[in-house]
Amino acid sequence: MRLSIEKLIYGGDGLARTPAADDGRSLAVFVPFVLPGEKIDAGIHPQKSGFARASSTQLVEVSPDRVQPHCLYFQQCGGCHYQHIRYPDQLQFKAAILRETLQRIAKIDLPSEIQLHPSPPWNYRNRTRLQIQLQSSSQSSSESSPEFIPEFAIGYFRFRSHDLLSVRECPISSPLLNRVITRLLDQRGFNCPSAVQEVELFADAADQRLLAWAFCGREADRAGLLRWAEALRHELPEITGVTFFSSRRRTATPRMQALEEFEEEDAPLNQQMLAQSGAPALLYRTQNHDYQVSAGAFFQVNRFLIDELVSVVTGNATGNLALDLYAGVGLFSAALAQNFHHIFGVEASQTSYGDFTHNVPANVKAVGARTEDYLSGDYLRNRRGQARPDLVVLDPPRSGAGKSVMRSLVELGALRFRYVSCDPATLARDIAPLLVAGYRIEEAHLFDLFPETYHIESVMLLAR
Repeated sequence: MRLSIEKLIYGGDGLARTPAADDGRSLAVFVPFVLPGEKIDAGIHPQKSGFARASSTQLVEVSPDRVQPHCLYFQQCGGCHYQHIRYPDQLQFKAAILRETLQRIAKIDLPSEIQLHPSPPWNYRNRTRLQIQLQSSSQSSSESSPEFIPEFAIGYFRFRSHDLLSVRECPISSPLLNRVITRLLDQRGFNCPSAVQEVELFADAADQRLLAWAFCGREADRAGLLRWAEALRHELPEITGVTFFSSRRRTATPRMQALEEFEEEDAPLNQQMLAQSGAPALLYRTQNHDYQVSAGAFFQVNRFLIDELVSVVTGNATGNLALDLYAGVGLFSAALAQNFHHIFGVEASQTSYGDFTHNVPANVKAVGARTEDYLSGDYLRNRRGQARPDLVVLDPPRSGAGKSVMRSLVELGALRFRYVSCDPATLARDIAPLLVAGYRIEEAHLFDLFPETYHIESVMLLAR
């Protein structure tokens, strides 16, 4: 079917519509790797939910704004979606999607322009998660076969697939991460144990040292894992420590697996550690603070925009009391401590909470709890009748804060909010109750933490 692309939508696809049927209705069609205004011939794959997905078989009319992708694996790999789009245009598309999503879901019309914070579009990632696949040579098929799988393969899931795409490099990852990926592939993983299913690499701010952590199946042999860790640290001295966790693989859609690989989501809470070799954490230096970040802890993935993000979220904010919800390792609390007398930082992950307590000064009280439990329980009981917070910072996961948390925050009546979001849909849902309660959006920021992908990081500054 020939389709005309109307616009880009959240998720990386372009929106087209089938010709109207006899009843006047048309079907929305989602098409990847296209640009508005293009015409394509496409194969249609109807979905049960009333829309269709399509794969482009031929570009009939090509947008003059289309550019050559930078990566050899683009359209095969599930990580990037926008490499065919000029980087300045990517920013404008994301801003339009953010604005449209807020209006469509919660009828929120932003009162001012969205302030854009661009990133260098390549080599920006300080962290990457890689799939591992091993098989014995006796099981390997001929290299000329289309189903050939090398004895050791490392890479990402294919686009909308559970199949592994072996890669030699990832242009959006830092130079150090790419050097390690190439060495692992060339050296067949340095005899990687068969129990290892995934490896995550996290580089420091100078891109000189990194931590590795691996996720392993139940058959993992601790002694074998430690021998492999020692071999890695000997052959790749940039790796200062290797930590092994129980497997995190679970039933998931290809899209969700791609989200896990390329986004900033934290490891599952309180993952079981199996073994550890070398340093358990690294020091991540930002412009104003040094942060201890342990294997498995969450930290922002864009190595170029961390200082700018902290400045916008915490800048020009002063007062007596602040709350930092979903605090991670204390990225924002450490900065808030300079301008507030008291800060309560709430973090549920044991790994991140341990780093948090190490990274913040004495005027920050670390609370190891889920945000919803803390707000509905101890905090409201202990603080009722006392001064309300001058500021609440919340940086929830992709699922958002949720109704319970937002009800508690409306009741709390803080003077200001700084909401850091990685999903415009959950952002719209969460801030709607604040607007009903009389808060207004003072500033809207879009931080492009994930160039070449559809992912949108935004910061909303709200006040009464």
